[in-house]
Amino acid sequence: MQDKSLGSRIFNIVNCTILLIIALICLLPFVNVIASSFASTKEVVEKPFILFPTTFTLNAYEYIFSTPTLFKSFFVSIGVTGVGTLISMVLTSFMAYSLSRKYLYGRRAINFVVVFTMLFSGGMIPTYLVVRNLGLIDTYWALMLPVAVNAFNLIIMRNFFQAIPDSLEESAKMDGYNDMMIFFKIILPLSLPSIATISLFYAVAYWNEYMNAILYLNSSEKWPIQVLLRQIVIVSSGMQADTTAVDIQPPAQTIKMAVITVATLPMLILYPFLQKYFVKGAFVGSVKA
Repeated sequence: MQDKSLGSRIFNIVNCTILLIIALICLLPFVNVIASSFASTKEVVEKPFILFPTTFTLNAYEYIFSTPTLFKSFFVSIGVTGVGTLISMVLTSFMAYSLSRKYLYGRRAINFVVVFTMLFSGGMIPTYLVVRNLGLIDTYWALMLPVAVNAFNLIIMRNFFQAIPDSLEESAKMDGYNDMMIFFKIILPLSLPSIATISLFYAVAYWNEYMNAILYLNSSEKWPIQVLLRQIVIVSSGMQADTTAVDIQPPAQTIKMAVITVATLPMLILYPFLQKYFVKGAFVGSVKA
C-alpha cells in the first residue's frame, strides 16, 4: 500500500481537529451540568462555568432521592416510554410494511397523506379537543395515543422495508406463507437495525415529552420526570408555581443540575447498546425513496 500524500495527511489532521473541537463543544455543556450538580451552592453562584468542582458534595442528590415525588415521576416516565414505544412500533411497523408493498391499493394517496401531516397539523387546540372528547384527559393514554405514529419515522421504516428484495416474499408465498407469516418470520428478522433505530427515536421522544403532560394531565401525582424537572426550574427561578408537588428551598441551582443529570442518564445508558443499529438503520432507511 502506498503511503498517503502530504496533502491527504494534512486533510486528515485538520478534519480530525475540527471534529474534535465540535465534539468538545457538544460535550462541555453536559460536563458543566454534571460538575455543577456535585459542586457547592457557593461555587455554583460564584463561577459561571464549572468543569470540576473544588468542593465536592452530594447534597443535591441526597435531596432529590429523599423526595418520593421524584421516584414516582421517574417510574411514570419509564412506563410511558416503554408502553408508548411498544404501541408506536406496532402501529408504525404494520403501516410501514403495508405502504412498502407496491400492490397495495391507494398506496400513493396514503403516502401523500402521511407526508402532508409533516407539513401541516391541526394545531394545539383542535388536538386538545379531540383528546378531551375521547375521554383521555388526565390519563396516561393522552401521552401516548396522540403521538403514537410519527410520519418521519414511518417513512424511514417504509423505505427500509422497500429495500428488502421482493423475491423473498414471492418465495415465501410459494411455500404457503400468508402476509402475517411473511411479516413476522421474514421481514421483521431482517429489519432489526431499522426497528432498533426507530425504537430509539420513539423512546427518546417519549422520555423527553413534557408539553402533552402539561396539557392533558391535571393531577400532579401523574407527572412524568420532565414535567417535574420543569417545575423545579420554575420554583428555583423564583416564579410562581404549584409548590405542593415540589418543595424546594432556594437557592436550588445545584438541585436543577442534579435533576437534569438524573433525567438524562437513562438515555445515555441506552444509546451505546443501540449505536451500531442506529447508524445502519438510519443510513439504509434514508437512501431509498
